[in-house]
Amino acid sequence: MSSPVVLVVGAGPGVGGSVARTFGRAGYDVQLVGLHEPVLVELQQSLDGEGIESTWRAVDITDGSAFAAAVTELGEAAGRIDVLHFNPSAFRHKSPLELTPQELAADVTLGVGALLTALQAARPFLSAGGRVTATGSLAADRPWHEAASLGVQKAGLRNLVRSIDATLAPEGIRAVSVTVRGTLAHEGAFTPSRVAAAIFAAAAQDEDSWQTEIPYSG
Repeated sequence: MSSPVVLVVGAGPGVGGSVARTFGRAGYDVQLVGLHEPVLVELQQSLDGEGIESTWRAVDITDGSAFAAAVTELGEAAGRIDVLHFNPSAFRHKSPLELTPQELAADVTLGVGALLTALQAARPFLSAGGRVTATGSLAADRPWHEAASLGVQKAGLRNLVRSIDATLAPEGIRAVSVTVRGTLAHEGAFTPSRVAAAIFAAAAQDEDSWQTEIPYSG
């Protein structure tokens, strides 16, 4: 039987990479999707150094057709996707008096809409026991007005995850967002590795008492 597979969308040196490493250490093969090839190559080399099998695709996730094709290709190569993790968001330092509707729409496409593309492409490879996880943020509840689009993204992402869970739960596939209630840092409770551990735990929660949102407060 093949190893379980985690597909990390928005893989990089922060939370995305730590999620990949956490699942990889637990026996998962890792698939990485991100924008910048050098970042993905460096992450793959780091994972390989720990004996974690990984592969990657560099793609603009706001390009729906290219992104869907990449997810499909990865799914076909592995024959399965057991965990789909969605990590990306757009940070734009603009208040509501500066942010344009077009900019807001672009940010929401990246931070929320791309999850739909990933899910729909991954669905043929997800089966009962599969999980969809997402990196949430305190910005969903307490947005910073000087980066107004981020709060909209994180609130929308949490809402979408709940809809995904309700849609797929009858088939044994569950979805959860982990709301990071603090600022990422190199030390302390909010390091990427600790956030990744919380995401791993959320994916492993008991289905009988499943929660679609889990706060992580360190």
